[in-house]
Amino acid sequence: MITVALLIVSNVFMTFAWYGHLKYGHDWPLWKAILVSWSIALIEYCLAVPANRLGYVRFSGFQLKTIQEVVTLLVFIGFEATFLKEKLRWNYLVAFGFLGVAAFFAFAFNVPASPA
Repeated sequence: MITVALLIVSNVFMTFAWYGHLKYGHDWPLWKAILVSWSIALIEYCLAVPANRLGYVRFSGFQLKTIQEVVTLLVFIGFEATFLKEKLRWNYLVAFGFLGVAAFFAFAFNVPASPA
């Protein structure tokens, strides 16, 4: 599905925008970290906005946000392990499991919207 694919790619950019400078940007002045992060985030916005517009045809706003949060954590797990070289801890997996339960409830009882 195009919505999920765009959200995954946009999240990769946003994760680097928010957290990429933590590994290599310590010597940067704050203004430079912000400018680089905003530049990367612009690409993320160019992907996330169409993803949400396309997705809103099929999903509710709440469901889109739930997808976004699940994708964000999946992308961050990969980023944390590969880029930041941090270990994935059991309690992080439990927290992610609870988010999976939340996603289940967001999608399992989908009631058609009433006509406005």
